[in-house]
Amino acid sequence: MDRGVASFKGVPYAAPPFGRHRFGPPQPAKSWSGVREAQAYGAVAPQTPYPSPVSELLGDQGLVGEDCLNLNVWTPDPATSGLPVMVWIPGGAFARGSGALPVYDGARFAQDGVICVTINYRLGCDGFLWFSPGTPNRGLLDQVAALEWVQQNIAAFGGDPSRVTLFGESAGAFSIGALLAMPRARGLFRRAILQSGAAHHTISPETASMVLRNLAGALGVAGTPDAIAAVPIDRLLQTQTALAGELALKPDPSRWGETAANAMMFEPVVDGTVLPGRPIERIAAGAAAGIELMAGWTAEEFRFFLVPSGIIDRVTEPALRATTAALGLSPDGLSVYRAARPGASPGELLAAVLTDWFFKVPAIRLAEAQAGSGGVTYLYEFAWRSPLFDERLGACHAIELGFVFDNLAAATTMTGPQAPQTLADRMHRDWVAFAQGVDPGWPAYLESRRGIMRYDERGGTLVMDPAADARRVWDGIR
Repeated sequence: MDRGVASFKGVPYAAPPFGRHRFGPPQPAKSWSGVREAQAYGAVAPQTPYPSPVSELLGDQGLVGEDCLNLNVWTPDPATSGLPVMVWIPGGAFARGSGALPVYDGARFAQDGVICVTINYRLGCDGFLWFSPGTPNRGLLDQVAALEWVQQNIAAFGGDPSRVTLFGESAGAFSIGALLAMPRARGLFRRAILQSGAAHHTISPETASMVLRNLAGALGVAGTPDAIAAVPIDRLLQTQTALAGELALKPDPSRWGETAANAMMFEPVVDGTVLPGRPIERIAAGAAAGIELMAGWTAEEFRFFLVPSGIIDRVTEPALRATTAALGLSPDGLSVYRAARPGASPGELLAAVLTDWFFKVPAIRLAEAQAGSGGVTYLYEFAWRSPLFDERLGACHAIELGFVFDNLAAATTMTGPQAPQTLADRMHRDWVAFAQGVDPGWPAYLESRRGIMRYDERGGTLVMDPAADARRVWDGIR
């Protein structure tokens, strides 16, 4: 016990997905007898480190290894019963990520009476590379296996398997958007919180086939599971990373399909079976009926991707126009962003447009889809601005993590040392309330009443349809 919390780390929920299990569905973990040590985090899925300066902002993901399908549990008392459970899916663009980052320590949730579980799952080629025939969306199936483990085992830690709230950020939230639409995930969670990600980021089998063809071509092997599995893992990861860099620099739709806009080499594939259709469309049709949702974004998401690297200062006016046009935004639509930001540079305008396209508008569409099928979604915007990079990093992607987990001391590389504890108290309390089955403190989002909770230096304030003009320019587009 530490701080009144018991933690169990590195617990396997499935067998190592290598050897004869490579590129297949998750298999049951090998059982053991006696007492198993659970004091250290387990291995994370094979991945390359984040490049600088992102590596300095997000920290070390942990040690990679084959036995990577593991999870971590924090509980106030394994001897109790009936506690709500929160299961965290980490982000990382489906190519990186770890449930063991210090900011994800679940002790504060446990101290507040909520069992916290963080998971690892397969990433990159192993998790999401498309083979036909083959097992699609293996990373999503890993997440389902982890949720099944929770259903079968969480009572032994004091939890109630009927009171599971799924939460995640970025690719973790994109994953939740897919899980909401997956028949195999039905009944495994009661509530979900999607932070900076919703239900738009999937690709078609045609695009997934392009990614496989590009990877196999770069490796000089056939595009089959056996041929890819025969490539040494380090070479596979290096090639995957190099291709992701090419995609970012030269997003050619004729070569990369839908990923040219999405800017991620790997995403869930609408394969027709594991993921039967586009999540946003399935949710609108009622696939997530009975599941209460919370979703949100940070006010300046894309500054995370443009400010630390200096790209924000290298964006030209022609590049701004070309990129926004490729997203479907008309010149008149771009003018709406200019009018709301007098004196903004092309890079600052691009950051604002991409924030809305990637994160804000999909969250609104999720809320609209869920409301249309009779469900509820609570929307929020995180607007507290980081002072880092001469106050230009702002309310960027991932800035809210330390506040949600109430772990500001572990988030100073993103927030600086003076982040307001009162805001962490408020956000963390709202997340706990939602997991306990209480509304988080503001009304659900409806098209007739577009209320959004804004978290900033003042705490939490309900605002009605903020930046409505910018929202409207995406009607019929996004």
